[in-house]
Amino acid sequence: MSWVLDLHGVTVRRGATTILDALDWQVADGERWIVLGPNGAGKTTLMQIASARMHPTSGTATLLGETLGRVDVFELRPRIGLASAALAEQIPGDELVRDVVVTAAYGVTGRWREQYEELDTERATELLRAFDVDALANRTYGTLSEGERKRVQIARALMTDPELLILDEPGAGLDLGGREELVSALAELARDPHSPVLLLVTHHVEEIPPGFTHMLLLGPHGAVQAAGPLEEVLTSQNLSAAFGLDLLVAHGGGRWLARAATPAATQGRHQERHQERSTLPNG
Repeated sequence: MSWVLDLHGVTVRRGATTILDALDWQVADGERWIVLGPNGAGKTTLMQIASARMHPTSGTATLLGETLGRVDVFELRPRIGLASAALAEQIPGDELVRDVVVTAAYGVTGRWREQYEELDTERATELLRAFDVDALANRTYGTLSEGERKRVQIARALMTDPELLILDEPGAGLDLGGREELVSALAELARDPHSPVLLLVTHHVEEIPPGFTHMLLLGPHGAVQAAGPLEEVLTSQNLSAAFGLDLLVAHGGGRWLARAATPAATQGRHQERHQERSTLPNG
């Protein structure tokens, strides 16, 4: 099989600290992956490697058939769409929304003297429409809400028609309404057979959109806890091991939920039931 992403023994160290530890991971065409794990598990570092913006300390990373260290990353990067907090910080607040998207064609943030064809402008407009923010095209980026900015960032990441799309914590900082709007947009993207391979990083199972097929679950210190089909990986046992906490996982209506199942919580439920019974009339 020809892998879109093929990592073998990928390790990243910074001094004495191991961020990713001998990680193996393969992603095939047509798959939609969730990357989940606790803080410090190396999720963002892993996405930097997957987007050809970082080389591993050791191991082999092959992206779209090209191996890092043997390829010009500046030719490889346009084939990979990326939306991340680090990239978002580079977008000028006074940039027009339409230009935020269209400048991805040159791989820059902040329009200057580049010349764009009419097809570029048309594609940017179509992508903004797809994420329901086309009415904001002539607004400046700095005036948008956080939810609107996230959708504009994803539209930008799709501008070059990438073969791989990486979304690093797109739900971070959103309120409930903004999160649900984003989840709905990502679910539509995931279900589209013409969409690129998707990698979505999140801290919360509640942010997993319907239509995603696989999960990479990272544990502490950048080790793989489990990887494979979503329903097989996202279990109470696996999640508890990854986060070091007794957790319960539930699934319904196409969405996921996780909550703590600590002895203290269980004791509290028993006390509530006892109080309820004590208020019932004798008889």
